Amino acid sequence: MNDSIPGFSVPVHRSLAEPILLGGAPRSVAILVGTLAAAIGLGLRLWLPGLLIWSIGHAAAVWAAKRDPLFVDVVRNHLRIPGHLAT
Repeated sequence: MNDSIPGFSVPVHRSLAEPILLGGAPRSVAILVGTLAAAIGLGLRLWLPGLLIWSIGHAAAVWAAKRDPLFVDVVRNHLRIPGHLAT
């Protein structure tokens, strides 16, 4: 029993509803962590700290994205909206 009106249902592709991930991490976070690690690794010539920052930062972003793919938006709203009910 399909109660939908013909012509008023449209299939939606998954790519319109899912966030853009880069290596399992949100795209903006992956670019930010990669840029920071490249600046430390290449700019300051500290290769090991740069690799360490990239690997830990990317692993943390992938872990957070597995728990909530929209965690970047949640954190952004959390920082933007003050907590009025906090005691």
